[in-house]
Amino acid sequence: MGRSNHVIAPGARILARDAEWLVRRVDRTSSGGQALAVVGVSEFVRDREAVLLDEIEPRIEVIDPCETALVADTSPMFLSSLLYIESLLRRKPPTDNRIYVGQNAAMDHVDFQLDPAIQALEMPRQRILIADAVGLGKTLEAGILVSELIRRGRGKRILVVALKSMLTQFQKEFWSRFTIPLVRLDSIGIARIRTRIPTNHNPFYYFDRVIISIDTLKGDKEFSTALENSSWDIIILDEAQNVAERGKSFSQRAKLARLLSRKSDTLIMLSATPHDGKARSFASLMNMLDPTAIADPEHYTRDEIKQLFIRRFKKDIIGQVSKSFKKREIKQHQVQASAVEEEAYSTFVDTEFTRLDRRRGSSVLFKTTLQKALFSSPAACMDSISNRVRRLEKTGDPVWFADIRALEELRLSIEKIKPQHFSKYQELVQLLHDGEDGLNWTGRDTSDRLVIFTERIETLKFLEKHLPRDISLDSKHVAVLYGSMSDTQQQDIVEEFGKERSDIRLLIASDVASEGINLHFQCHRLIHFDIPWSLMIFNQRNGRIDRYGQEKTPEIHYLITNSLNTKIKGDMRILELLIQKD
Repeated sequence: MGRSNHVIAPGARILARDAEWLVRRVDRTSSGGQALAVVGVSEFVRDREAVLLDEIEPRIEVIDPCETALVADTSPMFLSSLLYIESLLRRKPPTDNRIYVGQNAAMDHVDFQLDPAIQALEMPRQRILIADAVGLGKTLEAGILVSELIRRGRGKRILVVALKSMLTQFQKEFWSRFTIPLVRLDSIGIARIRTRIPTNHNPFYYFDRVIISIDTLKGDKEFSTALENSSWDIIILDEAQNVAERGKSFSQRAKLARLLSRKSDTLIMLSATPHDGKARSFASLMNMLDPTAIADPEHYTRDEIKQLFIRRFKKDIIGQVSKSFKKREIKQHQVQASAVEEEAYSTFVDTEFTRLDRRRGSSVLFKTTLQKALFSSPAACMDSISNRVRRLEKTGDPVWFADIRALEELRLSIEKIKPQHFSKYQELVQLLHDGEDGLNWTGRDTSDRLVIFTERIETLKFLEKHLPRDISLDSKHVAVLYGSMSDTQQQDIVEEFGKERSDIRLLIASDVASEGINLHFQCHRLIHFDIPWSLMIFNQRNGRIDRYGQEKTPEIHYLITNSLNTKIKGDMRILELLIQKD
């Protein structure tokens, strides 16, 4: 060991540890030696950064350009030299906004998917919201842009923040189509990394390209602190509508997104439903991309922000992919409420609260919550009632006794709705069995799988318990997907549902499955057991099977209960209008 005999300057090439390095910086150590910040040049260390101390390195040899040996090119027409020059040209980072490598990904080449990359590359910093409609391939469009940035030497450190259910799918898309490896930090990956690095080390310095759940980041203080002390070349926020700032108090996701927006020059947001109809929430997304974009979040024009986002619908690109999208078949199944249901509806309409009425609007809000649960299923409504009764009883305050009694009476009425009286459920069973007007679905065909969406977890559990028995389907052919499941469970179910040899035939899912995931590989039928009260959810749900690459005609079915009660009938009409609007 010992010091080198030369004063080494930045820009020099050296041989050390049997590899060639380029010196980028030279610092003096406290003992008078040299600390060389280097980057690898030879094959096995190419682009790897290191710091070499000449006091402890056994040998550091400076390569003298004057001693370069010239070798004659004896190949025909100087072919070897031309190939070498061509290889250098290919390694030279481009500086314009043309697409060089993105079009070579393992995907169907469609021109419209190159547009986001072209638009972003025209900007000094690549900060863009890719807001194409559901099923047009936003992940691929992001991959094209990321590939171009990597080609330009601006994509070494990449952070992808997605939903728990999306981690595996996003990771696979980036690797199989663009050969961009992402280390998945799900619960298993996090446990693994914590055993491999010292406690005080930043995990985000251990890996350069990471994909992690947004809920993991916002819920883990250790990761949040580590994130504040890290920086990235590219950050991708998937399903960006979830990080928009709404109301006066910001959600944890919104606060996290605001932090992330300051940690990278390149920020790519993805969302098929970025606008909830409120100018301020959409403005918050635009201001994350460019803090100077919008001065007044309540009043701004499209021209002020048009360079920050790109949004197309199927009608906008149909000329390019006319054979790739099948026209939806949409059917509404109207069913008359049973006598037991009508009695419960009447009890619900007549129910009034006393104490809650003193707080302006709160009783109406709670009753609306109950109504939404009732429209989903009796099980969901009874769960909402039980939860509220427990909360009121826990106070021990006698002023709530009247409201508790009203809720108990309503629960007794709803408890009478057994599965045989639950008209919407009976319509579902009939729909699956019927061979003429129904689906004639048996679950035997592995390429004919079915997705049933519901908003309420109790409704999901009700269907999981009763439906397999009533349609003669083995329980091993049924899977459920909802938000409180672990990240690995969600990823495994989504992956299994897309495999041809999987046992899963029926997926009963809450709206956690409505965002981002691909369910169209073996499935073209979707049933809305209950109707969402948001057009955004409509769009997201239907996009799971109606998307680019669907080879069969998407079949979408809506189940609607008709009631003789005027109040209930009027509120059901709102749901019908939402269906028409979608």
